[in-house]
Amino acid sequence: MIGFLVVDKEAGWTSHDVVARCRRILSERRVGHAGTLDPSATGVLVLGVGRATRLLRYVSGADKEYRGELVLGTATSTLDDEGEVVARFDMAGVTLDDVRSAARGLTGEIDQRVPMVSAVKVGGRRLHRLAREGTEVETPVRRVLVERLEVSAGSEPGVFALEVRCSAGTYVRVLAADLGTALGGGAHLRRLRRTRVGRFTEADARTLGDLERALATRETVLRPPLEGIGLTAVQLDRVQAGDVAHGRPLPLDTFVGPGPFALVDPAGELVAVYEADPAVRTARPVVVLRPASVPGTPTPAG
Repeated sequence: MIGFLVVDKEAGWTSHDVVARCRRILSERRVGHAGTLDPSATGVLVLGVGRATRLLRYVSGADKEYRGELVLGTATSTLDDEGEVVARFDMAGVTLDDVRSAARGLTGEIDQRVPMVSAVKVGGRRLHRLAREGTEVETPVRRVLVERLEVSAGSEPGVFALEVRCSAGTYVRVLAADLGTALGGGAHLRRLRRTRVGRFTEADARTLGDLERALATRETVLRPPLEGIGLTAVQLDRVQAGDVAHGRPLPLDTFVGPGPFALVDPAGELVAVYEADPAVRTARPVVVLRPASVPGTPTPAG
């Protein structure tokens, strides 16, 4: 069993909860996720199944899209509606044009401070655990890319709808809080939904209940590994596919561009991912899947 499972995560579930549930319904121990979603958030959560767990790094690093709501006038301890209110501001005079103007200042490459509620480690400990203990530390600053930050009118006064397209590692809750600060007050995020991870959109995603029903009727639910990783595909002949399935290096002039490269066998299946090693003019494997379709190649047990 190998491939990607695109889950429409419901509110109240942690990403780990989803992984644990999918291990049970698939009867497969090797399941992992690409890019954590907070329990209160919904939307696209991509899981790797079987040997595809080794490809999750390429999904996690893909750009992402989100929808959410900016709530002006209250700042919270978690920067979203799950935390305690820590400050209130009178922002009744802020207009849609004001928010759009502030959003332009947070578009493009920006520096973003990692929030205390994140899973990032500082001094060997995860920030969210330190936060629960009441310990405050200086959190790291990261350079991220916000390709699009669109603002429209919300469902009630002081609330604005956000649509975000951003690089991996961007915290949408921090964008919301920074918008509040830029507008002279404070704000928090609510109703966050991830609508896309790389090539997978919410149209591809299915709830856990839908997945269980599909599996009960033996419907195919896994997406092929090549479909999700977004890498340049290199077609191999039969001899090359056999070499690659055994992890042998290939001459660098086999490839065009910097890589990494998705190496595909004559049957159209992903065999391996290679990265360039310019110092020795070769490309070497970082992930080898060894599919059974490669002639003369044994499929690894387990």
